[in-house]
Formats: sequence, C-alpha cells, structure tokens
Amino acid sequence: MKYTDLTTGHLPTHIKRIAIPASIGFLFNTMFNVVDSFYAGQLGTDALAGLALSFPIFFLIIALSGGVGNGTSALTAIALGKRDDKTFHQLVLNATVLAVVIGLVFGLTAPLTVEFLFQLIGASGEALRLGVSYTQTIFFGTVFFTLNFAFNGMLSSQGNTKPFRNYLIIGFFLNLILDPLFIFGWFGLPALGVVGVAIATIMVQALGSLYLAYKVTTSDAFEWTLLKSSTLSWTTIKDLLRQGIPASLNSATIALGVFVINYFVLQYGGDTTIAAYGVSLRIEQIILLPTIGLNIAALSIVGQNFGASNIDRILEVRRLTTRYGIFIMVLGMAVVLLFAAPLIRIFDQTPVVVDAGVTYLRIATLVFIAYIPLNINVSILQGIKQPNFAVYIGVFRQLFPFALFYFLGTTLGLGIFGVWYGIVVINWLAVIITLWYTNRQLRQLQLNQ
Repeated sequence: MKYTDLTTGHLPTHIKRIAIPASIGFLFNTMFNVVDSFYAGQLGTDALAGLALSFPIFFLIIALSGGVGNGTSALTAIALGKRDDKTFHQLVLNATVLAVVIGLVFGLTAPLTVEFLFQLIGASGEALRLGVSYTQTIFFGTVFFTLNFAFNGMLSSQGNTKPFRNYLIIGFFLNLILDPLFIFGWFGLPALGVVGVAIATIMVQALGSLYLAYKVTTSDAFEWTLLKSSTLSWTTIKDLLRQGIPASLNSATIALGVFVINYFVLQYGGDTTIAAYGVSLRIEQIILLPTIGLNIAALSIVGQNFGASNIDRILEVRRLTTRYGIFIMVLGMAVVLLFAAPLIRIFDQTPVVVDAGVTYLRIATLVFIAYIPLNINVSILQGIKQPNFAVYIGVFRQLFPFALFYFLGTTLGLGIFGVWYGIVVINWLAVIITLWYTNRQLRQLQLNQ
C-alpha cells in the first residue's frame, strides 16, 4: 500500500498538511451553518430561535457520525502504522456497513421524540413549531452524515484531509443556492421556510457521500481485491463500536449540555437571549475551527505512531499541536473582543439580541484557550486506544453544569451571568482533569516500551 507515512518525517509538516485542509473544510462547514442562520433570520426571530433550539438535537446526528468517524480513523490509522493492509480493508467494509445501519435506524426512529425534547427544555409557540419542523426533516438525512464521517476517517488516517475539505467547500456554495431556492420558493417551487433549510442540507450531504466514497476507493491505501476478500465481522464491528461509542457519547453529552444551557438561558433570558446565544455559537465555532484541524492531525498521527510503537513522536505531536492551537486562539480572542457586535449584527440587528450576544462572547473568550489542551488530549487518548475517558470528562462537563448554573444563577442571584461564568469554570476544571489523566496514560506507555 502507498499512503502518507506519519511514523517518519517532519512532524510540523505532517501536522500542517493534515490540520490546514481540515480546518479550511470545517470553516466552510461552519459557514454552511451560518448561511442557514442568515436565511432563517430573514424569516424572523422565531425562525432563528427555532434553529438555535434545534442545535442540541441536530448535534446528536453529529455525535453519532463523529463517533463512527473517530473510531474508523483511529483503528485504520493503527492498522496502517502496523502495515496491516488486510485489517485496514476489513475496517473499511465494516465501518461503511455500520455507518449505514446507524444512520438508517437513527433517522427513522429519532423524529418520534423530537417534539418531546423541544418541550422538555421549555420551548413553546412559533419557535417550537419551526424548530420541530426543521429537525424532523433533517433526521431523514442521518445516513449521509454517518457515511461522510466514516469515509473521512478512512482518508484522514492516511494523512489526507483534502477530499473532505473539497466537499465542504463545494457544499457551502451549493447551500448558498439551495437554501433560498427551497426557503423562499424560487423558480416556481413552493416556499418551504425552515423545512427548505433542512432539505438543502440533506441534498448536499447526499452528494458528499457519493464524492467521498469515490475518493476512498481511489485512495493510495485502497485495493478492490482486498476489499472483496474482506467479510462482515461482528468482532470488527465491536472494535469500531468500542472505539466510536465513547466519542459519540462525548459529543452527545455536548448536545445534552447545550440542552441544559438552553434550559437556563430560557429561564433567565427568554427567547431573545436564546436567539443571541444561537448566533454567538456560530461565531464561536468559527473561532474554534483550528481546534478541529489540530484534533484530526493529532488523532491521525498518534494513531499511526501508536501502531508503530513510537511513543516519543506521540509526545512531540502533543506538544506541537497544543502550542499551535494556543497561538491561534489568542488571535481569535482578540477578534471576538474587538468585533463581537458587528459579527452578531450580520445575523440579527435587534438591539437586545446584539447586547446579549456581545455579553456572552466577551465572557466566552475566557475559555477559548481551554478548548485546545482539552480537545487535543482527548484526541491523543483516542489515538492510543483509550477512548473511554472522553465519556467521563464529557459527563462531567455537561451534567455538573445543571447544579452549578442553578447555584450561580438562582442561589447567588447572578441570573444569565451565572450560566456564562459557569461555562468558563467547568471547562477549565475539565482541562485540569484531562491533563492529569493523559499524562498518566502516556507515562504508562513509556514504561511499557
């Protein structure tokens, strides 16, 4: 097999080659969501609030898909590091089948619970109706999300993140056309409102599945003869699930955490504050994009080097990716502090929404740097086949806030500021715990060499 060997060569070059295309791709993916928010804003604040309320539910799709992708990426990278081409293709086949099954089951059953979940966090009125309409539609495209992440995992384990980047860029421009086409009913089509946003997304994801499947089957590590000799294996499926479920659960706890945040934001701030928080999350995602690229680089490089039993390179990857990430986050903090208000006005110019969004973003900058060591170390643990910690830290980050937000917001009377400062406190505590655990696992690897 021919592929990028991440067990040798200049590490900064490998990191940049993987992280930069990945970050650019996810920039366009985030801009994809920004376009959705922009057009939803044209329909009114209720539509914007409905999309904001749908975020944690929609994120469950991303959680499932990301878990499949992370599990696939880690295990295929380890197989490549061991030069085990048979196992690589066995993983490709079983990961693809697993992605289809999860996508279909989740897509067909999840809509039954959507309205209940919205009502659980206190959504009501027009925001509830629009949020449910959007979310129930988007779930039918779940299979394309899971496939796209699985295919990307197969490619990124080879050090190749460019195909996913290309797909996300093309998808962004397609969405610019498809969103207004379906939302406002151009060229004689019916005006579907927020449902049109969901239909446009599903179409782009489906096209992405076709493109990424092609790139996998024409990649350097892929051979049709080896795939044909591979078989469906419950053992391989279990390996993928053991690696992927913790990543999915970690992401799912993020969705749960946003549920908790939305609940308290609605209690302390109402619909206008929840709309401001939804817009602010879009902006925050853009600033945090380098974290995603560096996470993917860390997972891919660590996976191959773990397979090759090269612990020193794993330690160096950790040091470099953390340093790069902190530098970029400092720049991101400066951008947010200087331009928070103009950025929010892109989506909603209502003064109370702008003020609430600016307040949140300026407090949120206190936690930007924390996301770097937190996410990179979780990726490193996944790369050395220690994925379960992601679940534990995820539960801590997303469930403990329920008590903390109540204490700060109600007991101490801080209201919405209790939510914003609670987010800062919890994430920095999570960094301390994660660094301690990762250091312990890496020391154990060194002792076992």
